Amino acid sequence: MMRTASVLSLLFFASLVSAPAQDSSPGTIEAFGYQWRAPILADWKMENGVLNLLTPRPSTQPRRPAQYLLADTADFLKVTVEAEMQPEPKAVRNRRNSMIIVYAWKDKDHFNYAHLSVDSATQVVVHNGIFHVYGGDRVRISSTEGPATLTDGQWHKVKLVYDGRSGRVDVWVNGQTSPSMRAVDMSLSAGKVGIGSFFDMGMFRNIKITGETAKGVKQSQ
Repeated sequence: MMRTASVLSLLFFASLVSAPAQDSSPGTIEAFGYQWRAPILADWKMENGVLNLLTPRPSTQPRRPAQYLLADTADFLKVTVEAEMQPEPKAVRNRRNSMIIVYAWKDKDHFNYAHLSVDSATQVVVHNGIFHVYGGDRVRISSTEGPATLTDGQWHKVKLVYDGRSGRVDVWVNGQTSPSMRAVDMSLSAGKVGIGSFFDMGMFRNIKITGETAKGVKQSQ
């Protein structure tokens, strides 16, 4: 009996050693005419015109999003990002989901982002709004006034417009906006843009980026 148990234990540990480790390496993925940099490439898949975020991951410390793709472009001084987004339906049912658009990205410690959520900001103050990252935890920089934006598991049309000269950003979801989706921040100016989530899954399609780079070059895709 003891010999059988020993053999089973050896087989179990052997299976752990031989099982391939999940690839957690960074990389790039091509989608919508751009190369996108991913912190963990295996989390993303482009299929049939839809970019899928496959794996939910916990937030980092300091408390800020890290699960996003960054478009490999010059820094934008003015930019419009248009996209269709669909949160993972199970996350919506469980009242936990987030999808984000990153803008004015300088580095992983300095950027802004729009957070779209099943919750309104009055329900959860760190959801559904515009947030600022400057070396520490993310900080809300928009009003808490306004409704939730991703209230079901359907596709939503999202548009973000940012002007680095004035620092103003405005976001519309299905053609609607609110004070929670507007903000001004003068500290970052030009930067890159990205898409992703705080810690959930979701899908993106029909992404279009247009704008003016910091060197005055107009770009359209």
